[in-house]
Amino acid sequence: MHPEALLTVEDMATADRLTIEGGMSGENLMHNAGASTVHAIEQRFSRRKVTVLCGPGNNGGDGFVIACLLQEHGWPVRLALLGTREHLKGDAALAATHWPGAVEPLTLEVLSEAELVVDAVFGAGLNKALPPEVSAVLHAAAARKIPIVAVDVPSGLFGNTGEVAGAVKADLTVTFFRKKPGHLLLPGRLFCGEIVVADIGISADVLPQIQPQIFENAPALWRDKMPDISPAGHKYGRGHALIFGGYPMTGAARLSARAAARAGAGLVTVAVPEKALPIYAAALTSIMVRPLGAVSDFPKLLDDKRFSALLIGPGAGLEPATKANVLACLAAARPVVLDADALTMFRDHPAELFDSIKAPTILTPHEGEFARLFSQTGDKLTRARAAAQQSGAVIVLKGADTIIAAPDGRAAINANAPPWLATAGSGDVLAGFCLGLLAQNMPAFEAACAAVWLHGAAAQTFGRGLIAEDLPDLLPKMLQSLLD
Repeated sequence: MHPEALLTVEDMATADRLTIEGGMSGENLMHNAGASTVHAIEQRFSRRKVTVLCGPGNNGGDGFVIACLLQEHGWPVRLALLGTREHLKGDAALAATHWPGAVEPLTLEVLSEAELVVDAVFGAGLNKALPPEVSAVLHAAAARKIPIVAVDVPSGLFGNTGEVAGAVKADLTVTFFRKKPGHLLLPGRLFCGEIVVADIGISADVLPQIQPQIFENAPALWRDKMPDISPAGHKYGRGHALIFGGYPMTGAARLSARAAARAGAGLVTVAVPEKALPIYAAALTSIMVRPLGAVSDFPKLLDDKRFSALLIGPGAGLEPATKANVLACLAAARPVVLDADALTMFRDHPAELFDSIKAPTILTPHEGEFARLFSQTGDKLTRARAAAQQSGAVIVLKGADTIIAAPDGRAAINANAPPWLATAGSGDVLAGFCLGLLAQNMPAFEAACAAVWLHGAAAQTFGRGLIAEDLPDLLPKMLQSLLD
């Protein structure tokens, strides 16, 4: 089962339960969690004075195990507990009986002389603000620049949503079996530091029973669906992508066209208003440019069944013809990518758009465009998944933590996009990557996931100073890396 599967807090509780039902005790699971955290600490930090902050639940029980093991290994350890031993229950209470030292109240005093703090106060299941005394101690540790190691998640980070309520940035977060959505969603990702996923004895055999639907976007999720290039093939076998090219904003469609070609489409055609033909033709060489006598002539091109995937939106213009052309693309019952103006044209009647989606369709909104079409509220992951179900399309909700959500409930969180990818035109390139993969018959969800990951990976290789024009020419190296 996918190592990139992400488990919600509820899924992780099920994994624990199934493991215990399979014969491993909760006490052993807690010991393994503590031992794996100690191993990660000792790999990264020299022996020093450490304060372990424990909470009243199982996360605190992990903390007691960590304190015991570090002390056995010769580390000077202080342990502070939120509440009293009497508040501990089950495996956490049992773990506390093995701690031979003092249990101090969780106050600022426990940070005196501390050179490392282990945050085992609250785990991923917290869904309210930290108690003031906990927040005060953690913020004091951060202010003093004491390294912080978080157990499961930094206390105050919500595991399902990535929201934070009182958390401070950890230098290292050790979580167990699989990451949670909150490790990747913003702002939570920024609070985790280095993330280590530790094996604590939970078998991957529990995953088919859990049936996770959320994943970290990575090649293992979609590599087997990438288009093959047959030695006996020809350009039409690799698909023919059709893009509507607007005027006077011509740059967006040109970026999309080069991106679709670099993504592997055998042919790419841009259909443009006749007056824009010289601009497009001068800028595009391997891309075919088709003049339109009138913008309203675009639907006639769709009678040509050789066009295997369609893109409309980048630079299309906010005018009635754009809306008509979008509806024509959807009526053609071929894979479609809708971006930018193609989405905004339906802000007053989004149901008209959703009701017209019959074939595989990818919508690529940023947050502003998303808000014009959808009324969903809540965290980003929840909103994207609900929007995909409502619209019947794969939703690519763009941002530093882009969400790719399918109508069947699957979702992927992308975490490889560098901040310099936020540059004009990069979204047009992403739409072109999606189009190029769709044109080669890659399934829509996997095509969107691959396009988003490749987009981020290409930007990473370039570094600062990236502009959108750089991205298509970086793609071949990324595609080759998938074969190496």
